[in-house]
Amino acid sequence: MNTKITRRTATAWLAPWPEDLHHRLQPIYANRGVASMSEMERSLQAMLRPQQLKGLDTAVERLVKAITGQESLLIVGDFDADGATSCAVGMLALRDMGAASVQYLVPNRFEFGYGLTPEIVEVAKGYKPDLIITVDNGISSIEGVAASKAAGIGVLVTDHHLPGHSLPDAEAIVNPNQPGCDFPSKNLAGVGVIFYLMSALRSALRAQGWFASKGIPEPNMGNYLDLVALGTVADVVPLDSNNRILVHQGLQRIRSGRARPGILALLDVAGRQRHRLVASDLGFTVGPRLNAAGRLDDMSLGIECLLCDSPDLAREMAIELDDLNKDRRSIEAGMQQEALKTLETLTLNEGEEMPWGLCLYDGQWHQGVIGILASRIKERFHRPVIAFADASDEEIKGSARSIPGLHIRDALDAVASANPGLLTKFGGHAMAAGMSLKKSDFPRFQKAFDDVVRQSLNADDLQAEILSDGELADDEFSLSLAHTLREAGPWGQHFPEPVFDGEFYLVQQRIVGEKHLKLVLAIDEARQQLVDAIAFNIDVKEWPNHNAEKIRLAYRLDVNEFRGRESVQLMAVYLEAVY
Repeated sequence: MNTKITRRTATAWLAPWPEDLHHRLQPIYANRGVASMSEMERSLQAMLRPQQLKGLDTAVERLVKAITGQESLLIVGDFDADGATSCAVGMLALRDMGAASVQYLVPNRFEFGYGLTPEIVEVAKGYKPDLIITVDNGISSIEGVAASKAAGIGVLVTDHHLPGHSLPDAEAIVNPNQPGCDFPSKNLAGVGVIFYLMSALRSALRAQGWFASKGIPEPNMGNYLDLVALGTVADVVPLDSNNRILVHQGLQRIRSGRARPGILALLDVAGRQRHRLVASDLGFTVGPRLNAAGRLDDMSLGIECLLCDSPDLAREMAIELDDLNKDRRSIEAGMQQEALKTLETLTLNEGEEMPWGLCLYDGQWHQGVIGILASRIKERFHRPVIAFADASDEEIKGSARSIPGLHIRDALDAVASANPGLLTKFGGHAMAAGMSLKKSDFPRFQKAFDDVVRQSLNADDLQAEILSDGELADDEFSLSLAHTLREAGPWGQHFPEPVFDGEFYLVQQRIVGEKHLKLVLAIDEARQQLVDAIAFNIDVKEWPNHNAEKIRLAYRLDVNEFRGRESVQLMAVYLEAVY
């Protein structure tokens, strides 16, 4: 895969720079679309208010009726980290607000698939709910909502996914992406949507004197922000200014130990120190362990870990989730080897190139891991990838990951429109999506998807690009700047952590672990100023490279802590030998 490093062009700042803002942060913020420091405000007072969410008033009114009328509530969730945290926020908040009966149901992905389907409604009947509340799903559950309604069970939909051409006939829908919703941020994760709904519900119950009349302590909504931060980061939604507030506030609570015992336990088994926590730790360590339950087994284990009040019991569940994640990694590694072997042996006619839209299928692949596989192959070849696994004898399910320039859900919509009946179902975001189709239709889908990708992209889009914030001066390889950058976020999707680039002299290089490259680099030719660097998951066929005198590196400036001592460390995102 060809990779180019492009230095960001300084963008004009629309407001005066604060005098105390580090000079390095000025262009970094401006190049990420920040027009004034008000957009970097991270206090709860700067959060968007919930009133602009379409359907909110109706949903709150229905929930007030349910709580004051002692109705039985059932939350129907999703089997990923966003769904698990959404379910936990809904369960905890409704219980804290005095709901008489709150239960949850998460479809097993291998038996029922995603969302509120008619089949899940049949299961839900056994819980005898008066009202079903969907979290992180439901916007496309036309048939499921109709089945629930026919069974005499009301449905309140909370979701953030893009809607289809029609909406379910629910009692209320709260989704910032539904038509006619004026909520300024369209990037809330599912957990953000249910958090906003619960915040508005608390206000309505307070106004009615509910808490005072029942002697119930009014819940502090801040107590749920650790869950909101985890779900938001793990779902890789864009960190716009509002999401940055939610994530920052949640991180602060986790750092101070004011977090759910399950989150603290997951951090502990992952070897992460809570006082040094940054957003990427939630995405790369906590999220995968939580997701492992939904990928390999049943997400109920992950939800129970988040709901658990006992630190000891939470640790037991966290260890079990950690073991599942190790199993997931082993399965994924095998699947990735098989996928790469398939691509290497791909028979291409003379002059023909690799498909622009890659579709891979193996009947032995694990349905719960194909999303990660698609992501890994996408990173390696920088083109949209869909990995498929068997769902039944006749049907296969796919998980898609895209690259900048291709909205993957819109691409699937284009395939479906041009080929009626080819896709039995699909849905998702700009960068990730899922779908189902008949096994016999896989070859036809391969071509249809590749055709749509070729219509949407050009050859330049297939070259990976790393955007760099420039080169650091010799005196900027400092702990002071590294700490400043760590605390200047939270960084994440669409608000990326600063990356710098430059050439360094190779002093030492060695493999640590299985395929991580530990480096000692010199900033100057005299090799007087040395700095440590590490590159994860390198190609061991190419590295170490003892023929190279220098290395070109794109990297993040980070703080390494070992035995209580801090030092600067460069985290490589790209490396290239210079001879």
